[in-house]
Amino acid sequence: MSDSSPAPGSGDLAGRLAAWLEELGLAGQLAEAGLPTYERDGDGAVRWHDPATGEPLTAERLEQLDELLRSEGDDPAHAVPIALVRLRRESRVRAALLDGGWVDYAEVGRLRGVSENAARFALHKAAERRSVLLVQHEGRTLVPAFQLDEHGQVRMELVAVLEPLLASGADPWRTWAWLTTPAALLGGAVPHEAARDPEELPLVQHAALRLAERARATSS
Repeated sequence: MSDSSPAPGSGDLAGRLAAWLEELGLAGQLAEAGLPTYERDGDGAVRWHDPATGEPLTAERLEQLDELLRSEGDDPAHAVPIALVRLRRESRVRAALLDGGWVDYAEVGRLRGVSENAARFALHKAAERRSVLLVQHEGRTLVPAFQLDEHGQVRMELVAVLEPLLASGADPWRTWAWLTTPAALLGGAVPHEAARDPEELPLVQHAALRLAERARATSS
């Protein structure tokens, strides 16, 4: 990816850094990453703020931030802040998952023909056994719909896929995303769809184990 911004160390660093992030479409990921954020005043001047105190960022801290964001790659002038790129991708994936890709306790209860409370109890028991994926979002518990059959029960072929992923401590959102989007470990197949094929299921289980191992290694 090309970078037309001036080389580090020239001009107004506060403005250059903001313009660079805006050009890359990554300014919105700063707060999520716990990094300093900025705003523009009426004259268009950029003011950076410390995320902990809200105080203006010192020149030294601004230089450290610039160095951090340009630390990926061999040439700082053409670097891309990979962590922010990853956060942007994850935010887009999360928005897509939220768009009709889940049900709540009440809907599971309706599908199973039981009360909402009974569905909640059963789902949490299943989560303790690592046989259902539950995701927390804004104070609510979401039940990703891909894992349920038409009766609201967890698809039997997915239990052995879910167990190692849930046991690994992997982030639930990333687990949800991996199971519902094309996976490199499966040659581009969508894991939960491939699992419907008895011949493909062992490959999905193996890929889930490898992903679980990576999650454990990352968290250790």
